[in-house]
Amino acid sequence: MSTLVVERAGTGGSIAVLRLARPEVRNAISNALLGELLAAVSSLAAEAAAAPRSDGPSLAGVVVTGSGGAFSSGMDLRERAGFSDDDLRAQRRGITSLMAALHELPVVTIAAVEGPAFAGGFELALACDLVVAAESAVFALPEVGVGIFPGGGATQTLTWLVGPARARDVILTGRRLSALEAEAWGVVARVVPDGTAEAAALALAARVAEGAPLGIRQAKAAIRGAHRSLAEGFEAEDLLYERVLVSADRREGFTAFVEKRRPRFTGR
Repeated sequence: MSTLVVERAGTGGSIAVLRLARPEVRNAISNALLGELLAAVSSLAAEAAAAPRSDGPSLAGVVVTGSGGAFSSGMDLRERAGFSDDDLRAQRRGITSLMAALHELPVVTIAAVEGPAFAGGFELALACDLVVAAESAVFALPEVGVGIFPGGGATQTLTWLVGPARARDVILTGRRLSALEAEAWGVVARVVPDGTAEAAALALAARVAEGAPLGIRQAKAAIRGAHRSLAEGFEAEDLLYERVLVSADRREGFTAFVEKRRPRFTGR
């Protein structure tokens, strides 16, 4: 059964909608969903790179959203609790590949967030160019509470957006940000009434699509150039994440999550 629904919207189907479809677990990202996201983004990248279609508009935008009133609660920790260290390494390669592919898509990417965007779900939103959030949306990076830290790029992307002090506040404490607070900090572009995030994101994507495709592509590349060390930052994050991946605290954190108890960390 598919865990990702891919739809088309906009004039001539020029906007792709990637809908996470695991509402029973608030769209937690399993290996299956991760694989489907990677395949979908890879296909869209190839479409964006192809010559313009003669029968209508080419790909002009991508909207990433969830189902069942949630964006995503992050990586599926119940699945991860049974992973070996090598399983986690393999999954993390997929995560970093997905985030990089989203960053590099030459068309506008917009996260439409209803409800929670936690951990890897928040990082998925941060990998998009713009975030449209419903009024009751909530953002958090609670990974330190389960013995790891955000390893899907947030140590770099969030810091670039909000600065080191605020990034530390969110990452080191696991605190939650409301949609309005995230907007004030520059994480969210627009806050809209509950239940309208996807429609607002589609309208925004359509508005962007009215511009010149080459101009949009080059503007995205120029904005990325404002943090030219991002690739080096991701590489450093990867090396640091390896240390927590093999730690006793990571194993204890995952086990405690599944057993619904407070973890007993030892710093090993």
